[in-house]
Amino acid sequence: MAALWISHITVTDPVSFARYIELAGPAIAKHGGTFIARGGRYVQLEGRERQRNVVVRFASIEAAQACYDSPEYQEALSHARDASERELMVVETLE
Repeated sequence: MAALWISHITVTDPVSFARYIELAGPAIAKHGGTFIARGGRYVQLEGRERQRNVVVRFASIEAAQACYDSPEYQEALSHARDASERELMVVETLE
């Protein structure tokens, strides 16, 4: 089953976070991820509001986990850790 990688982000250091974006996109694509939403308009209905929301489709939860654990994504993530507050989850789809 496919899986959705869903992240909710508040950027605290735009310069460092820009480096994360630059590196994360190719790392995600290398592992078969396809962006569905990437920082577009949103309406916060419940919970904590985050200014940036991203949804990526992967072939499976395992593929998403492999991407997250990959050296390429971990390098990207090193630029986001001190430049943002974020939540990230992977959810299996019904399809």
